[in-house]
Amino acid sequence: MTVAYIGLGSNLGRPRQQISAALDALAQLPDTRLDRYSDFYRSAAIGPTGQPDYLNAVARLHTALEPAQLLARLHSIENAQGRERSVRWGPRTLDLDILLYGELILDSADLQIPHPRLAERNFVLYPLYDISPGLRLPNGTPLGALLASIDGAGLARLEPTHDDTSDRAQREAEATR
Repeated sequence: MTVAYIGLGSNLGRPRQQISAALDALAQLPDTRLDRYSDFYRSAAIGPTGQPDYLNAVARLHTALEPAQLLARLHSIENAQGRERSVRWGPRTLDLDILLYGELILDSADLQIPHPRLAERNFVLYPLYDISPGLRLPNGTPLGALLASIDGAGLARLEPTHDDTSDRAQREAEATR
């Protein structure tokens, strides 16, 4: 099993519910175990102006799926939740990105691992640090060093709701089975 980190984001529909539904879907992936996920963060949208803020999180998976298989499954989850790919960096019901996949470095037309903008995105680095503070990227860079070099402005950790807390407890119980 390989440890993979998935970035989750939503700014359309009901983002908190979109992220929660995506976490449920990640927990159901074949040959995969959802190990842990971060708190939710609110961040300003990147891309076309006038978009609502995003809700973001990061999930840690243990998976036997190959990167291309995992990406295809992530796209299926996005599509099931109404994702439309019409505007680059435009608003979306759900965005799922493979941030890291073990120690793999991959640069293909369809997939880049580590995610090419991972080091530039506070809405990825902060939640990633929440669940794996001692993480090193495949090139050896400590996650903490990246976090120290980025501004946290415009990013807010959200307090968990009762539903989030109940959902987390249920997912964690399922992960230990």
